[in-house]
Amino acid sequence: MNYIFQSVKGMHDYLPKDTILWNQIEDILKKILYNYGYDEIKLPILEKTILFKNSIGEMTDVIGKEMYSFDDKNGSSLSLRPEGTTSCVRSVIQHKLLYHKKPKLWYHGPMFRYERPQKGRYRQFYQFGIETFGFLEPDIEIELIILINKFWKKLNLTKFLTLEINSIGSVCERNRYQMMLKDFFKKHISILDKKSLKYLDNHAIRILDSKNIHIQNLLLKAPNLLDFINSRSILNFEKLCALIKDFNIPYTVNYKLIRGLDYYNNTVFEWKTKYLGSKNTICAGGRYDTLVKRLLGPDIPAAGLAIGMDRLLLLLQSVNVSHIYQKNIDIIVFFSDISIKNKAFFLSENIRNTLPTLKILLEFASIQFKKILKNVHKYDTKIILFMRTNNLINIYDIQSKRYETTHQNHVIQIITTIFT
Repeated sequence: MNYIFQSVKGMHDYLPKDTILWNQIEDILKKILYNYGYDEIKLPILEKTILFKNSIGEMTDVIGKEMYSFDDKNGSSLSLRPEGTTSCVRSVIQHKLLYHKKPKLWYHGPMFRYERPQKGRYRQFYQFGIETFGFLEPDIEIELIILINKFWKKLNLTKFLTLEINSIGSVCERNRYQMMLKDFFKKHISILDKKSLKYLDNHAIRILDSKNIHIQNLLLKAPNLLDFINSRSILNFEKLCALIKDFNIPYTVNYKLIRGLDYYNNTVFEWKTKYLGSKNTICAGGRYDTLVKRLLGPDIPAAGLAIGMDRLLLLLQSVNVSHIYQKNIDIIVFFSDISIKNKAFFLSENIRNTLPTLKILLEFASIQFKKILKNVHKYDTKIILFMRTNNLINIYDIQSKRYETTHQNHVIQIITTIFT
């Protein structure tokens, strides 16, 4: 019989086996961001619905059919955040962080979209976002690309990911391009599928994302966005490409690459993988130079990105990259007889107080050492301490298979040596 209470469709539990790896991934990224001078910001999950309508774009799928919105007791329309950039921009404007400053910020947490759940796409999903403000030149894009590329290297994922970049011009240029694109598609309307027809009138540029082979062939004859982009944008894009080459980071220019949110302009980029099926984007971002002003802040350029943590975890598990995984527990303490249980308690507390960064588990039931050794593969730990008597301790290093017996007075010294 199935358990009657199940999690909400599209909203997943992450169990300890997942969160151990998840936390290690985040720790690696946080250290890199600290090294580059970025600061953390914490943002609320709920925002006023009008905020997202003003930023993301009323004609996008996110606003049209994916928002979790409701009226509160005062009749105000609130929404669970579908992405983090808008909340971050609202916060830096509200708290006046943009005056005489160029903030570099990061955040992480759950986002919510009412989508059809499938592998790598959930209704509650987690993002690690990075946002920067006040940098007009492509220097900031290359910094973002370099630090994320460093992150992939730390995770040993570079060979499983491909960087794609594009320049999509300003909002005005993109609107002119969309009008031409719409006219072009209307001349070939019989080729368009149901999904493309839905975008035709108000968001024709989204048809560039189509996986339909007939539409892909049609796009070979379609107007080119580059023909509508101003010379400054093209120059900055060429500068960025040159910088990426200088740092020996492999990339591909994908002229069909666009972003699903209306606030992006000029440079956009994505890291994709072929190991997760159709939901293949692990990290995406770009410039959003007009968003701060659109949300009634100063006219300040901005750029950022977001990593889909659910998909990143799936990718790590799919390609079996395990070198970053560490044992869940550093030390498990056992004892041979109930009469020395209190001694085992004191030993555990002494180790915790002396070495507070270690994770130490005390087993509360007595056990024989032979049984421990027989089942040693079941223990997710580095070190086993077995209290044989009041004073004698067996120390077993599982990785090196080194075993010794020592007096309890020497345990701290030996453990300290192992973990330093």
